[in-house]
Amino acid sequence: MAVVSELIKEENGALCFGNFELDSKTKMDGFDYKGDKYKIKTFKEITKLERNGSFVYESVPGTAVHDFKADDSKVEFKIEGLEDSQITLELEAGQEYVTIIDGNSAGSVKTNLGGKLNLSVELNPGQVSEIKVEKL
Repeated sequence: MAVVSELIKEENGALCFGNFELDSKTKMDGFDYKGDKYKIKTFKEITKLERNGSFVYESVPGTAVHDFKADDSKVEFKIEGLEDSQITLELEAGQEYVTIIDGNSAGSVKTNLGGKLNLSVELNPGQVSEIKVEKL
């Protein structure tokens, strides 16, 4: 896999976004996907995705995300970057979710009142990790 040079695109019915190779913050607003408008900000220090003005995803440092799919009960995607990354997702507030990284359970956590869920992913250059977050 590779960074998303277009910053955001649809591929095989899923979203792909992020470019951790950029030295300066780059953004694209108004990307249409399944009736929603997406905004992406990305570079080596951060990748942030919004849908219709609401927070969806953030990674520090920046990452490239492939096959991003989300519904009411789960979020799943593949991620790559140059180093370990802290990921924040916006999910349903006050719900418990289990996080699975590369097929291994990383445990369950309850989202806060704002619906934010944080997880850490160990990344190495050229490595792709598969993430799945499911509501219990």
